[in-house]
Amino acid sequence: MIDSRPHTCPLCHGPSVTAYHQDAKRDYLNCHDCNLVFVPHAQHLSAAQEKAYYDLHENQPDDLGYRRFLERLFIPLNQRLPARAQGLDFGCGPGPTLSLMFEEAGHSVALFDPYYAPDRSVLTEQYDFITMSEVVEHLAEPGPELDRLWSILRSGGWLGIMTKQVRDPDAFKTWHYITDPTHISYFSEATFHWMSGRWAAMRTPATLVVAGNDVVLIAKR
Repeated sequence: MIDSRPHTCPLCHGPSVTAYHQDAKRDYLNCHDCNLVFVPHAQHLSAAQEKAYYDLHENQPDDLGYRRFLERLFIPLNQRLPARAQGLDFGCGPGPTLSLMFEEAGHSVALFDPYYAPDRSVLTEQYDFITMSEVVEHLAEPGPELDRLWSILRSGGWLGIMTKQVRDPDAFKTWHYITDPTHISYFSEATFHWMSGRWAAMRTPATLVVAGNDVVLIAKR
């Protein structure tokens, strides 16, 4: 039975949350304010379980297929950057590759990952661009995390996000993305519009660019 206890959205903290889907292992709730679909906190993996799952990943910089996958974010973002931009790869994982691609293009990139590059001092610097490749779906508290990253993005900078997006409830039921137990926050294009609108309302104008089926770029004007 779907968890009927009161919940607030981990992105917008709104209370307008209802059931969206249920499978054999987890419940999925939907926020009617920002359109985020999320798994309730009680059903998240522990940090140790999450780390063990990530350790199974075998993405490496010399994997040409992985590089082609990352090009979906790299190409449209790199086209918009000035020469020698300073960036942050947030959630770089055990085999940082996207950062290397930007460095090969002449930029400098700092790394952060809570498990593999946990130096939080990099989160106190300012950046021309910040990348999150297959990261936001893992965030237990996406609201505070995204606000923190937005605050360290320089005026004129870009936040680049790659994640598979929610389409509709019927597609969600058979979506491969929900079979990954570390995926707990599911964004849609409507959610990204809500995010950019919220930041714009905070007097930091934000422009959303939908650069592909699973890639969005948000400019801080």
